[in-house]
Amino acid sequence: MNHAALAPWRAAADAGINFWRSPANPFAETQLGRSWAASLEMFERTTRRYGKPPFNIVDTIVGDDLIPVEETVALAKPFCRLLNFRKQWEPKRPQHKLLIVAPMSGHYATLLRGTVESMLPHYDTYITDWVDARAVPLIEGGFDLDDYVDYVTEFLQHLGPNTSVMAVCQPSVPVLAAVALMNAAKDPSAPKTMILMGGPIDTRRNPTAVNRLAQEKGVDWFRNNVIMKVPAPHAGIMRDVYPGFLQLGGFMTMNLDRHIDAHRELFWHLVDGDGDSAEKHRDFYDEYMSVMDLTAEFYLETVEKVFVKHDLPKGTLTHRNNAVDPSKITSTALMTIEGERDDISGVGQTEAAQDLCSNLPKDKKLHYLQPGVGHYGVFNGSRFRKEIVPRIVAFVNKNADDRTAQKPSANGRSKTA
Repeated sequence: MNHAALAPWRAAADAGINFWRSPANPFAETQLGRSWAASLEMFERTTRRYGKPPFNIVDTIVGDDLIPVEETVALAKPFCRLLNFRKQWEPKRPQHKLLIVAPMSGHYATLLRGTVESMLPHYDTYITDWVDARAVPLIEGGFDLDDYVDYVTEFLQHLGPNTSVMAVCQPSVPVLAAVALMNAAKDPSAPKTMILMGGPIDTRRNPTAVNRLAQEKGVDWFRNNVIMKVPAPHAGIMRDVYPGFLQLGGFMTMNLDRHIDAHRELFWHLVDGDGDSAEKHRDFYDEYMSVMDLTAEFYLETVEKVFVKHDLPKGTLTHRNNAVDPSKITSTALMTIEGERDDISGVGQTEAAQDLCSNLPKDKKLHYLQPGVGHYGVFNGSRFRKEIVPRIVAFVNKNADDRTAQKPSANGRSKTA
């Protein structure tokens, strides 16, 4: 309703921006003109509803070759699409498959664009592209934590043997559960390796502000205060959801001073005519401000089972009344990665998976703590590309089937449009 109420003002702001930036306006390149245009753009950007960004991954570099990439849908489900970034080439041997499980925590899977780009030179790369809950009609039913585990299992079975799985942040718990259940069932599609990155496996270790909030409030507070019904005209009308804009508000307030400073700098970049710096800000915040709604049942179960009751580390987590026992994992190698400055998943929370997978041989386990990075730096950025990616590639190739593993390219990287 707030967004709809602002629609006339946004239309006026758009008209004003066009006026003050028009080449026909003699004041367009003056301090006054740029100040008015900058002010109106700031209003427009802070009141805009950002849509889902595209991946825009069109090619990658393997060795010395520039390979075109085609984004395809490998499998479609009501709440998720399994995307494959298919390289248009004929390799000497099939590349090992890598399933990247993106977090369902407010942002779209495109937040992992850099993660996909870094993995593309080395593997046949897939990612879970979660669907905004407000776009899923009620007739499709609900989506809870058990459904999440089912989706991960189905995707791994669809990809078949000789696949590895990478969970970034939130999906670490359901991915570990899915892999444990697949190992217990001797499923031939159980992944060769599992990489858990900055995930809340055991939030009792080094708890962060996010963890403490869940403990202090309890699940009933979240049920009563943050769950809303999808309004018209969205396809998911009347579905109970945790709205993405509330999650975005939580993200923003964690580092509010930094975001205020960034927007202040954008204003002065626009006034000074510094187009390159302004464009960098736009690119980052166009992605950061793009958020999706989560189904209420999934959100509340995650709060209760992961952050309040700690079911997985306590050994009480179940999936459709079946116990989830990570000690059953005996064939899937485990790598855990954490960031030294992570303020969302504290140091030690992801490493806890190493203790839970107690029957894995030591040579199938690896933990890595990346110095100098926060939560985002665990899966993106220059240090991720230079220091974390080579370790992931070496670990996966060591434990993957020899027929599909490929040695990493020294200069393997990918480009975006």
